[in-house]
Amino acid sequence: MRSPTTRARAVSLLLAGALGALTLSAVPAASPAGAATAAPEAAPDGTAYLVGRGIADVTGEAAEVGMMGYSSFDQKATGIHQRQRSRAFVVADPAGNRVVYVNADLGMIFQSVRQGVLAELGRRYGSLYGERNVLLSATHTHAGSGGHSHHIAYNLASLGFQKDTYRAIVDGIVESVAEAHEDLKPGTISLGRGELTNASVNRSKTAFDRNPASDRAAFPGGIDPAMTVLRFRQGGSDVGAISWFATHNTSLTNKNTLLSPDNKGYASYAWEHDDKGVRYLDDAKGFVAAFPNTNAGDMSPNLNLKPGSGPTEDEFENTRIIGDRQYTRAKEIHDRATVPVTGGVDARLRYVNMEQVTVDGRFTPDGREHRTCPAMVGASTLAGSVEDGPAIPGFTEGMNSPVAKLLEPLRIDPPEWLVGCQYPKANLVPTGLVSSVVPATPSVLPVQIMRIGQFYLVAGPAEYTVVAGLRIRRSVAAELGVPLENVLMQGYANAYSQYVTTPEEYDLQQYEGGSTLYGRHTLPAYQQEFASLAAAMRAGTPVDHGPLPADHSAGQITLQTGVVMDNPPAGRSFGDVLTAPAQSYARGSTVTAEFVTGHPKNNLRRGGTFLEVQRQVDGRWVRVLDDGDWDTVYRWVRINGLLGTSKAVLTWRIAPGTPPGTYRIVHHGDGKSLLGRVTAFSGSTAAFTVR
Repeated sequence: MRSPTTRARAVSLLLAGALGALTLSAVPAASPAGAATAAPEAAPDGTAYLVGRGIADVTGEAAEVGMMGYSSFDQKATGIHQRQRSRAFVVADPAGNRVVYVNADLGMIFQSVRQGVLAELGRRYGSLYGERNVLLSATHTHAGSGGHSHHIAYNLASLGFQKDTYRAIVDGIVESVAEAHEDLKPGTISLGRGELTNASVNRSKTAFDRNPASDRAAFPGGIDPAMTVLRFRQGGSDVGAISWFATHNTSLTNKNTLLSPDNKGYASYAWEHDDKGVRYLDDAKGFVAAFPNTNAGDMSPNLNLKPGSGPTEDEFENTRIIGDRQYTRAKEIHDRATVPVTGGVDARLRYVNMEQVTVDGRFTPDGREHRTCPAMVGASTLAGSVEDGPAIPGFTEGMNSPVAKLLEPLRIDPPEWLVGCQYPKANLVPTGLVSSVVPATPSVLPVQIMRIGQFYLVAGPAEYTVVAGLRIRRSVAAELGVPLENVLMQGYANAYSQYVTTPEEYDLQQYEGGSTLYGRHTLPAYQQEFASLAAAMRAGTPVDHGPLPADHSAGQITLQTGVVMDNPPAGRSFGDVLTAPAQSYARGSTVTAEFVTGHPKNNLRRGGTFLEVQRQVDGRWVRVLDDGDWDTVYRWVRINGLLGTSKAVLTWRIAPGTPPGTYRIVHHGDGKSLLGRVTAFSGSTAAFTVR
């Protein structure tokens, strides 16, 4: 048995390295927010849809907060490379049934976020959008602000719960759904399929090879190359696309400290901004391009199987290349997506206590009945995924750690029966038992199937390996009696519970297996639960809601100090230029400007920007870029912590196609007085030319 100090160190290492169903309502003649009432547009078979799309900012705190994904205590945000966004689609069929699909530039959709979003949608729309017909998914970027879970295991690197980041995410998702709701118009949906083979690699090939030949044969290169695209049109115009592809959103490493949507965010940006001319701070609606993940548990974008490596040795260039490959292939598939989506929309959702599932022998490798286990994180999780982001060594024994208060409840040794149930996992932390004292990892989780015509999304609250996703898809397709290609695994959906591996992969106990919380039969349990939902959907019958997950919003703690005050240097004011640009620049060079600033936590400027690149046009200054653009960076630097003095370092890499002319850099910020008053300010550089 470990001593308490040894276990505390192990827990620190672990967590530094890993970690009432509402029925579908008919479309009313006038919904609470004015739903569209125009007649739906008919597809070739006579099916008519209303479709709507929306987009909103979900960027959290941009400085001095732990980032979400790698759970490294050393990775604290210092600014923004690109803003994170939520993309929403609403589809309604002729019978009045409707579904909501959301994909957000986040590491995970935590149960806390889903609860907050559904509560707000309920306040706005009553029963129109609820548990059953709303699917929330994440791209799985590892470069966002942390602290938005209600489970302690996922908040450690952010030193607890961060309410402002949580509110930014919840409010942004709700705004994207509201925008899609207001946008509902007669439209059509078409389906396209293709393959992409140079944007992923199997990072756990030895575990993958443990699977039977019949499973491995589905993935000859050890990867899932499938790309599936839904094309949305209103009238004769393309208005949006959802492009599913399995690869980890980890081109940026745990050394990066700038907020970013990573490679999938770049793919969205390339399509929306560069191709379709969308300008996010403008009010006009534009093309919405979502790039969700599927069963990406063992799929890495780091093609050389080490962090930040492959195709190049530059993590930002890798982000752009892997994102561009997804965008380019998706657009090709989109442009020739001519298979009409036909039929109604529908959804089923049930909550399942994944720690207490009795699994029928139909779904287990040996054909015998088995049970899942209370959650336990394996020792192999300590290593992290060495291909994407290895664990950072934690605290030494006796170290006076600021997270000691958070770690205290995790000092518990598992009983022998749990060790046996989780075999061959080597235990590190039995989070399922810890949760009886403090919520550590979830036990009650949502499983959901959403239908849009002949297309089915299986929404699971975890990271599924490619073979795990394949087995679930096979179970669901068989139960529905539909082709396998019409069933897609949507991982990172509605909640988060780490990984799901096949029993064969679990036995090897690599990182993914050690992070499969509920034991060797976690995947068979999911197969059983999703098959049950599929049977109900096929029969057109409702499903039992299951046990509701607890609301842990009360009692959340944070050890992160807030902003005490901001103070400009002597003789300076907020917004003053500290370092001015040169008088002239050539294309391809980088402009840098530094300003006296306040802490970005004073105002997250969600839906706005901390910087602008402005061009002089006909005697007036026009914004051409902001902090959501690929070629700009907003970085916050503390100068004197005692006095509350800081600066904003703004950079602009001048792209080759930039029009020559007169430009300036503008900084927007907010300063906080010692008495707590927050005041906005702006500053601008002198004009300079781009030649």
